[in-house]
Formats: sequence, structure tokens, C-alpha cells
Amino acid sequence: MADKLHFSLVSPERELFAGLVDQVDAPGSEGDFGVLAGHAPFMTALKEGQVRVHDAGKVTVYDVRGGFADVTPEGLTILAAYAMEAA
Repeated sequence: MADKLHFSLVSPERELFAGLVDQVDAPGSEGDFGVLAGHAPFMTALKEGQVRVHDAGKVTVYDVRGGFADVTPEGLTILAAYAMEAA
């Protein structure tokens, strides 16, 4: 089994998602990026767009507006200025 990425998506109102996933794609201020387990650490600002959470063949999409993404050896945390699950 492939390694899983620990991912957390937090808005000012609440934590929208926390768990182990296969991949997360996000809208970085300098371009979209994807994160898998074992990714090199980095931090970036986010622009308005969609965060796509891939797990077991299913994709869950969240709309975000601003914030930061922080990739560490422990996983990916997105602190969004605004976030909501896409309809």
C-alpha cells in the first residue's frame, strides 16, 4: 500500500477536513501544486481557487479564497481565509 498524506483544511469558522489522503492539489499564489506523502517541506500563499482532495479514487473539492499552505514532514495543513465544500 502506498503511503498516505496527513491533510488538514482549516477556515476561521471550523476545520473542514482532517485525515489521511492520497494527494491534495491546491491553488498556490505562484501556480497550482500537488502534494503527495513524502513531499519536500515548503510554505506558500494561496490564491482563490479549488483544493482537490484525492483518496481511494474519490475527489472532494473545496473552494478557497486566500490563506496559506504549509507542507512539513508530518503532512499538509491549509489555513484558508475562506473555505467551503464545492457544490
